[in-house]
Amino acid sequence: MKPRRTHSRKGENGIVLVVGGSWLYHGAPALAAMASFRCGIDLVYVAVPEKIATAIRALSPNFIVLPLPDLKLTKGSIRRLEKIIPEVDAAVVGPGLVPKDADALTYLLKELLERDVAVVLDAAALIPDVLTVVKEKRAVLTPHAGEFKRLFGIELTKSVEERAVHVKEKASEYSLTILLKGPVDVISDGNEVVLNRTGTSAMTVGGTGDVLSGLVAGFLSKGAKPIEAAVAAARVNGLAGERATVKFGYHIVATDLLDEIPQILKAYDTVLED
Repeated sequence: MKPRRTHSRKGENGIVLVVGGSWLYHGAPALAAMASFRCGIDLVYVAVPEKIATAIRALSPNFIVLPLPDLKLTKGSIRRLEKIIPEVDAAVVGPGLVPKDADALTYLLKELLERDVAVVLDAAALIPDVLTVVKEKRAVLTPHAGEFKRLFGIELTKSVEERAVHVKEKASEYSLTILLKGPVDVISDGNEVVLNRTGTSAMTVGGTGDVLSGLVAGFLSKGAKPIEAAVAAARVNGLAGERATVKFGYHIVATDLLDEIPQILKAYDTVLED
């Protein structure tokens, strides 16, 4: 958590872009966006299909919503983001997303990375085609076991030790950070492996992964290294789930985590006098 300068201006404490959403999954990008905000950043742009833009706006007045003309992610819709991308520090790509094809997705990632925007990939963005694009870049992949298999063709067992070996191996091969979600999160940048044991089994509820990806992007936008952002996000996400479970038992929803995040992070708030 970087100190906040007393005379900082809007935009200097982190700007995140969330690209996602579809007719079926309109909540996913909103959850990621709110989680990024709860990291203490300044602005979040949410780029979603025009058909669901009104629904996203209605979910929160905090979002800057960027309607995209197509229901699926296309190169044409990505061009609508060209003026925004240079302002952004980090981007989440994937929550609720339906890409038209792999070319559209890789085109977006190239546009972001060429402008030094750190990227977090989740859900539909986790396909093998992206690996050569994000190799050796400031990128965090957040797969669960099924998505890990889709990416790398490796069937993971439940053994945490075996998972750690595979995650470190692939993180090293592609020189990026992988956050493998599970009962124990396994995180590696290819050099070190960190295990996160926070969280509860109540967090199988839909949307907690979207909250996690938003947290990673929020920390990245504030200047954290990818491995730092991934580890911090996994821990905070799990702690938020634990706090929500204390209140509601095994009846939580993903939005319950959002209210807990500031209660966890405010203990680390510091101010730097200009």
